[in-house]
Amino acid sequence: MKTENITGIRDGSCSSDNTGPTFSSNCVRLSPSEWLIVVVAFSAVFYLAPMLWERVEKFEPATDYRLPYDLSSDYWLYERYCRWACSKYDTLIVGDSVVWGHFVPVDNTLSHHLNNLAGRPRYANLGADGTHPAALEGLLRYYAADISNKNVILHLNPLWMTSPRHDLQTEKEHHFNHPALVPQFTPRIPCYKATFPTRVSNVVNRRLPFFDFSTHLNITYFQSMDVPAWTLEHPYDNPLSSVNLRLPASDDYERPNATVPSGGRQGKITVQWVELETSLQWLFFRRSVRLLKERNNRVFVLVGPFNEHRLHAADLDTYRKMQAQIQAWLRKNSIPYYMPPVLPSDLYVDTSHPLGEGYARIARQLFENESFTSYILYINGSGAD
Repeated sequence: MKTENITGIRDGSCSSDNTGPTFSSNCVRLSPSEWLIVVVAFSAVFYLAPMLWERVEKFEPATDYRLPYDLSSDYWLYERYCRWACSKYDTLIVGDSVVWGHFVPVDNTLSHHLNNLAGRPRYANLGADGTHPAALEGLLRYYAADISNKNVILHLNPLWMTSPRHDLQTEKEHHFNHPALVPQFTPRIPCYKATFPTRVSNVVNRRLPFFDFSTHLNITYFQSMDVPAWTLEHPYDNPLSSVNLRLPASDDYERPNATVPSGGRQGKITVQWVELETSLQWLFFRRSVRLLKERNNRVFVLVGPFNEHRLHAADLDTYRKMQAQIQAWLRKNSIPYYMPPVLPSDLYVDTSHPLGEGYARIARQLFENESFTSYILYINGSGAD
């Protein structure tokens, strides 16, 4: 055995005669110009891949389309749908599962009934399941930039202020929906205990579409797992065979349990309404309104519906006072709004979700409401797109 080979290896050289460089053990080294080529190539992939994928993966929403339930956390697809809806519809309805229609099919949602009354498709369902106001503000800020110079019906669900836990105020860690959408550093959310790397990663993902795009692929085709994890669960399957370029249907929803009493007959509940002045969810709702207004949108606020049949007298009295405070703020800021009266108890599934007939009634009530009528007239007139 030649000693120079051993010496060369010990010196970190790729040469057997000790005449090569000794500063690296890597036999392939790139020059500065080659590194530049690598950077440009990777940048092109990061930038172009999401754009090119939109040409490959068909996205042709039908009337009454809503984001598929299984893709509620697919913010890349939400942004794509938002862009499409803004080009097709006069008015966008934004909110949580009440707007989305958690217990009804696509042809029984609020947007569907409003379109029926309008006589043509004018209202797009931009609801997303589980988007409490703190998450909704992030969804609008980072993934709904196309909502500008539009007409927006913004939903406020009082459910998110029925306890310090729902309001994200508890100091004890509490796992809530859509943590990647809430502010990662300021304002502070007491129950959010994510690690610093996780928070930084969430901030970076919002600004680099490629990462949201890769999440879209994982959610849509790999059961919300990344490819390595998916292959461990499916060791004999080809990952490429799962990429069928077909998005899930948007008509999947939770069927109300026929053996469970309707919302009004499930018994009274005890709530711990938070003070509006200290409510985090109310703060983020106001930030959403401000953000939409800054983008030159014309905002109409829908407060509720809320199943008052399940409230004790004292809790109902507190709710009435909160409603009055919300009304005062909306009036002060010249924002048209509507608070629908309580529906019959058998039209609620739970505390805040109506059945299809409940949505139909609210739609009719909106069309009979003076503030909403003025809003519609504005859309029909100079405010129409």
